[in-house]
Amino acid sequence: MAGMPARVRPGRVRSGCVPPARPWEDGGVTGTLVLAGTPIGDVSDAPPRLAEELAGADVVAAEDTRRLRRLTQALGVTPRGRIVSYFEGNESARTPELVEELAGGARVLLVTDAGMPSVSDPGYRLVAAAVERDVRVTAVPGPSAVLTALALSGLPVDRFCFEGFLPRKSGERLGRLREVAEERRTLVYFEAPHRLDDTLAAMAEVFGAERRAAVCRELTKTYEEVRRGPLAELAAWAAEGVRGEITVVVEGAPEKGPEEVDAAELVRRVRVREEAGERRKEAIAAVAAAAGVPKREVFDAVVRAKHDGASGAG
Repeated sequence: MAGMPARVRPGRVRSGCVPPARPWEDGGVTGTLVLAGTPIGDVSDAPPRLAEELAGADVVAAEDTRRLRRLTQALGVTPRGRIVSYFEGNESARTPELVEELAGGARVLLVTDAGMPSVSDPGYRLVAAAVERDVRVTAVPGPSAVLTALALSGLPVDRFCFEGFLPRKSGERLGRLREVAEERRTLVYFEAPHRLDDTLAAMAEVFGAERRAAVCRELTKTYEEVRRGPLAELAAWAAEGVRGEITVVVEGAPEKGPEEVDAAELVRRVRVREEAGERRKEAIAAVAAAAGVPKREVFDAVVRAKHDGASGAG
């Protein structure tokens, strides 16, 4: 259409190409922080805007500058801005420097090795500091190992939670797993290949050997593999050795039926609450809700116990 700027596509970006002006920058005092998603495997998954931003940013902060160089070469892009490293080891020290660049009007692009910055990757500190200085923060949406693994897992995806990497030490890992043992939502984890067998064995111990899971390996890459099955079975498979980038998806805890509590126990729980200062009406309601039984059932048990006690005293 006449008058409309041509879309710049990966591999066709001219050296020195500048991204189109953003309306929110007109007359603005500060710059913009752009979080850019990068391919998790296949470079052709890169969003078109990634090439634009790489070409036109004033500063490109990269988790690994060598990987960034390979990415720009694959996309046919020559960044015109300054390239700096931004990884776990220098994140705290480099954040103030980048914030000052933003405050001075620079457009800073943040990229990590794969996927979205801040998701188990550097980025959170810079975003928080930029927001504190009222700097605009936006994103170039891109591939996500979390969402890709969820979609491929075959497990429920309507509700899920991302748990990142588990602790390396066995005791801490078991403790973290116990914290979510009753979590009903589907769980997503990242894991290193050399720790996968221990992690799956710990999950089988805490969640149950038959809990369903999926191990997603090398997503979108040449040797992509999704292995589905019970946790115990997956742990035995992983013990033989696994390579590549790993995302683990675990089924949430099954829904429990009503708790089987006899009348004497219901009465005891009400008394404990009353002795703690709670009114009987509220105590009965709380006990009924916790046990999954009607309030009338708890009320009748309390009345009977009171009557039996009075009869015995007579």
